[in-house]
This record gives sequence, structure tokens and C-alpha cells, in this order.
Amino acid sequence: MTIAELTPPDGEPLTLAEVKAHLRLSGSAEDDLLSGPITAARQYLERETGLVLMTAGFRLYLDDWPDGPVIQIGRSPVQTIDVVTVYDDLGDASEADTTGMVLDGRAHPARLMLPRRVRPGQSLNGIEIDFTAGFGASGADVPDTLKRALLLHIALLYEFRGAVAPDNQPAAVPAGYERLIAPFRRRGL
Repeated sequence: MTIAELTPPDGEPLTLAEVKAHLRLSGSAEDDLLSGPITAARQYLERETGLVLMTAGFRLYLDDWPDGPVIQIGRSPVQTIDVVTVYDDLGDASEADTTGMVLDGRAHPARLMLPRRVRPGQSLNGIEIDFTAGFGASGADVPDTLKRALLLHIALLYEFRGAVAPDNQPAAVPAGYERLIAPFRRRGL
């Protein structure tokens, strides 16, 4: 299973003003310097939890349908299933019938059940499921606990701004960060 981002989010869960207030910065001298850590902190949190903070479009690639009726989608919350495409042995695409599908987009990971599943003919990435995920299009839609974790992380990244190259961020996670995101982590056996 591979997931690719098709449409990035339109913004970040935190505004520049919120970050500057948290860091107690005034003026605009370091505004450009703060946009990178805001994005880096969001992407790190999303990788750690499997969550999508801001609405974005994705594609899930599957080689074949899972054995059971449930298809797990490794990102959540899933808002909509946009299209399901199945490729035949010649590589020709056809849109799958999604009538009667059941989506549990709030589950972690999200779950999808399709009543009719046509076998793909293409052995690798024979199935594509395009979906939209995220808490919403506004930072106000993101749970406050996750925003607080982001603010802590951004403050640490700002502190290390001269010591660690932007390509090597995040350099570390701050104390308390793990406790804030713990309820949102995926649990596995």
C-alpha cells in the first residue's frame, strides 16, 4: 500500500501570527524564517500519527483487494472517497462502481467497504482510490491539543534555527510533545 499526496493543503493549521505570539516575536524580520518550521512541524506530526491536519487530496495504491471486506486507508480523517479506479491487464482504467459503499472516515485508520470489487488485471498498483482527508480547510478545525504540540515543536525548531540546517529538520522533539500527540497515535500489535 502506497499513499501519494495529489493536492496539498491550502494553508497550515497555525497562522504566522499565532506562531509569533507563542514565540513572543514582534516585527516581520523573521517571518520568512518561520514558514519552513511551521510546515516541517505539521509534516512530522502527520507522519507520526497518520492524521491529515488540513484538507488535502490523496491517492491510495493497492496491488489487489484485501482478503477481508474492509480496506484500511492509512490517513484520517477521510472526508470523501472521490473515485476508485481499477486497471485491467492491458493497463486500461475503469471507474469502479461505488454505489452502496460504506466509509468510516473517522476511524484511525479510516475504513472503507465496497460491495462490488472487480479484480485488477495489472499486478502492481492495479487499484487506485482517490480520497480527500483532513480535519478541515481552516486551522480552527484542527484539535487544540495538536496545535499546542505544533507550537512546542516550532519553538524548538526556531531555537535550533542556526545550529541545524533546514534540510535536517526536525532536529528533535520537545519535552511534552509525545504526551500531547499520544492520544492521536495509531495503535498496533
